[in-house]
Amino acid sequence: MQIDLRTVSIQPQRNAFDHLVRRFGDKPASRYQEASYDIQAAENLHYLPTWDPDQTLYDPTISRIVMKDWYALKDPRQFYYSTYTLTRARQQDTAEANFAFVESRGLAAMMPETLRDVALKLLVPLRHAAWGANQNNTFICGYGYGVTFTQPCMYHAMDNLGVAQYLSRLGLLLGDVEALDAGKEAWLNDPAWQPLRRYVEDSMVVRDPVELFVAQNVALDGLLYPLVYERIVDDYLSVQGASAVAMLTQFMSDWFDETRKWVDAVLKVAAAESEQNRDVLQGWIEAWSSRATSALVPVVELALGAGADEAVAEQCAAFQARIQKNGIPL
Repeated sequence: MQIDLRTVSIQPQRNAFDHLVRRFGDKPASRYQEASYDIQAAENLHYLPTWDPDQTLYDPTISRIVMKDWYALKDPRQFYYSTYTLTRARQQDTAEANFAFVESRGLAAMMPETLRDVALKLLVPLRHAAWGANQNNTFICGYGYGVTFTQPCMYHAMDNLGVAQYLSRLGLLLGDVEALDAGKEAWLNDPAWQPLRRYVEDSMVVRDPVELFVAQNVALDGLLYPLVYERIVDDYLSVQGASAVAMLTQFMSDWFDETRKWVDAVLKVAAAESEQNRDVLQGWIEAWSSRATSALVPVVELALGAGADEAVAEQCAAFQARIQKNGIPL
């Protein structure tokens, strides 16, 4: 018996779903496009919210930002569930290896006592701020409009929950359960943390999802992460002998560098949509970044002391330059 093998090319009857063909043309769509575009619930919602009958369940007018197409606020990382979970799984493996290395080599015990105390006083209370960021991004996902905008916010929310868990593990590794209790007590009662706590709690009652995006992901995270994880952990603690802390917080540094690209893309497209959008974003960023700056000064002082003002001022200048690159004058 002779068997001849040959390749048969089968043409699909359709290249993509109709709504994707209307948007991108009659060509095969990527997985990101299939999982993200034109799937926002907008019709046949059956009832109005009992808590606000003047709006629909998914109402773009809840925000002062006006977009002709909310799907223009796309994620340059092109994250959908599969690509997001695969990326975070690889980072989780790295983080687990770092924690195992620090613990197995006894690097935490080798740190100078003063540096360990600084790390605990600075980092453990921040797990509460990360939980607030989780809540805020969950709200944006629930009340924002356009899946390319809201979907990454849900991923961002879960990332912040992961950050809070990593900070909890850091506290347990460096100071046991007492460190977590001390961090909670500081967050609730220490005067140094009350401006930041008030910022987080005030942001949690903001109803405009895009303003909340600015307050949390642009202003607070845009100042907090470079100051804490770059300026203090990498440039101050590591140099003096606490490199183990940098290993335990590597995820935070890498995560901020990655997510900043998405945050900047959202700002740039929204600001370019209209002069009105640009003016609204400018006002929000100036107001919230000013509050964030004031709230972070006493936190940075816990590590840098008298050098906190200079460090915050330099980061504010870098933050301003970053925002201006996205077409928003400050």
